[in-house]
Amino acid sequence: MNKKNILVIFGTRPEVIKLAPVIIELKKHPDKYNVIVCNTEQQKELSNQTLEYFNLKADLNLDCMRPNQSLLEVQTRILTALNSVFKNYTIDATIVQGDTMTVLCGALASFYNKIPLFHVEAGLRSYDIYEPFPEEVMRQMTSRVAEINFAPTEKNSQALIKEDIKPEKIHVVGNTVIDALFCLSKETLAKSKDFYEEKGISINDKLVLITAHRRENHGERIDRIIDSIEYLAEKYNDHTYIIPVHPNPNVKDKIHSRLEKYSNIKLLPPLDYPNLVYLMKNAKLILTDSGGIQEEAPSFGCPTLVMRYETERQEGIDAGVSVLVGADFDKIIGYSEKILSDSFDNTRLKSVNPYGDGNSAKKILNIITEYFFKK
Repeated sequence: MNKKNILVIFGTRPEVIKLAPVIIELKKHPDKYNVIVCNTEQQKELSNQTLEYFNLKADLNLDCMRPNQSLLEVQTRILTALNSVFKNYTIDATIVQGDTMTVLCGALASFYNKIPLFHVEAGLRSYDIYEPFPEEVMRQMTSRVAEINFAPTEKNSQALIKEDIKPEKIHVVGNTVIDALFCLSKETLAKSKDFYEEKGISINDKLVLITAHRRENHGERIDRIIDSIEYLAEKYNDHTYIIPVHPNPNVKDKIHSRLEKYSNIKLLPPLDYPNLVYLMKNAKLILTDSGGIQEEAPSFGCPTLVMRYETERQEGIDAGVSVLVGADFDKIIGYSEKILSDSFDNTRLKSVNPYGDGNSAKKILNIITEYFFKK
């Protein structure tokens, strides 16, 4: 049996979270797979921090980011760095996850070198090329060159089939983000409780978790989102609002300048994965424009307002866990008031997570093994 060299490429924290279960499963079979873990460091601190939580380490760190790069500059730098990787290593297959610039560059580099590409979390679509921007187009382009598309849901599979992706190249496996949630031990979550206690932050039934960072929400949209947060913080001043602030200055500077004066708004640096999960598990309400949180929140039955105008994760909306509110002040306030008011039954929502059961990585491993060894 010839051992296969599998190159796993990621660059952001969400990619690490969702690929870590796959890497762990592959590494359980050293007789079959040599796993080469490559971090473009698109989010340098966040990605490396999250790797440590899973007891993983990158074999290759590409250090591709520079301050204030344009999308073209980021793409050029990542592609150039990956070119050296493909020159220096014999690769049998490449695995990427999601929709970032790292994903697109990994897909293109594999395609140019005629290496099979396996795309984890394939088939998510909003059908608006500017929402989310530029990720919607990156996903579509990646699907065109993928040898195997691992679709989280049947809806994602049908989207790929409509785009003339051959059915034999599509496998519905659920989302590996649920696998990652199940990696959290009681001891880890206990440490998260201590983390907030040390910061003097009470985690109770009046907690609101807020994340906002998406590129399409910069400018006037982030101003409206901040307007909404100010209104809620003043009206429901017995609630605590925790905002892990994204390091992008387009977001960070505005949030700090306008919200740090409120004693019930806690502005924190980006959180370790377990500490973020601990908040989702305990929050009364989540306001977010994040993709990953849309997938994780159903596991905790937490009402979630999605601050986007389009979502490629419609399943959470259909399940009744999430509501699409965009950066619309009236919608954010209207739905938030229903949940934060004293009359709202804050019993956790009872829903089955439509994104998976925690066995996605095992399913992916079995399909990859069949691809290589059972032809």
